[in-house]
Amino acid sequence: MTEPMYDEAFLMRLEGGLRAALPRWGLSGGTQLKLLTISENATFRAHDPAAGRDLVFRVHRPGYHSRAEIESELAWLTALGRDGVVPTLTPVPQTDGALIADIDDDGRTRHVVAFNLLPGREPAEGEDLPRWYRELGAINARLHAHAKRWQRPDGFVRKRWDYEAMLGEVQLWGDWRAGLGLDAEGRAVLERTADVLRRLIEDYGTDESRFGLVHADMRVANLLVDGDRLSVIDFDDCGFSWFLYDFAASVSFSEHEPYIPELQAAWIEGYRTVAPLSDEDCAILPVFIMLRRMLLTAWIASHSETPTALALGEAYTSGTVDLARIFLATYDADGADIVPGSTAS
Repeated sequence: MTEPMYDEAFLMRLEGGLRAALPRWGLSGGTQLKLLTISENATFRAHDPAAGRDLVFRVHRPGYHSRAEIESELAWLTALGRDGVVPTLTPVPQTDGALIADIDDDGRTRHVVAFNLLPGREPAEGEDLPRWYRELGAINARLHAHAKRWQRPDGFVRKRWDYEAMLGEVQLWGDWRAGLGLDAEGRAVLERTADVLRRLIEDYGTDESRFGLVHADMRVANLLVDGDRLSVIDFDDCGFSWFLYDFAASVSFSEHEPYIPELQAAWIEGYRTVAPLSDEDCAILPVFIMLRRMLLTAWIASHSETPTALALGEAYTSGTVDLARIFLATYDADGADIVPGSTAS
């Protein structure tokens, strides 16, 4: 395991760099900063008692997104807010109108973006999650419809989350073969699973009715419940992928839980209140769940210094192998096509 990147000294240095940049958003020297989350990026909440303002700051991890990619994310967020598609974070410009600031972190440049604060809390497992997943399905349908019709600005660029990016040669989040604690037997199971996933996904295809701009990380940690309203935050991983991959991402780190089929049924029900969704398309959802699980196994290995990876560790890899065995028992029978049809909608 790599040495923890997010130790106390590092976080103090990061907070110091952010604090020095706060005047660019018109915040006073008395602004209070609180670390909220650490994953790809570090997220802080800022409260300025003097101005009565609250903002959320995302300090980007170096080497992941280019400035152009961040600008593209913010362009979509702005359009979603303007068009009333989904309650989400609104980018807040600096006093000079720019949305992205650069801060120095021990000789490295980090990009920083500010957002207005949204009320709410993460939905809890003990609550009525199917209710919120019905709402999430409707949100996804609206989001996908917007992505299909929205005229993207010139220079728009986001990552492509296809098979190659996840499990193939590109490996945006690392190699699942480096999964923590993965042994030879488990590797053989996952190798076969990766092969079956490739075949099924190639059969499903990337027709524009099935593949486009998506959130790609709509897990529970990126949802906020406030009364009867469900908001979606953190479009940092938005990019081009299968529209139905959004559901697979929504059950991240919980793929093994027995209630996932109930959430899937609720999500489909909600989606269909806004847009049609064929049974043929629904049949691909368990395939994308397995794809996402293997991708997250790679992410935990390549981000082993993060709190999420430290908490899940080797047990998550072991669970991935267990799920893969079940997956193969269902989807690898005599090499038959499991997902019927072609790329036709």
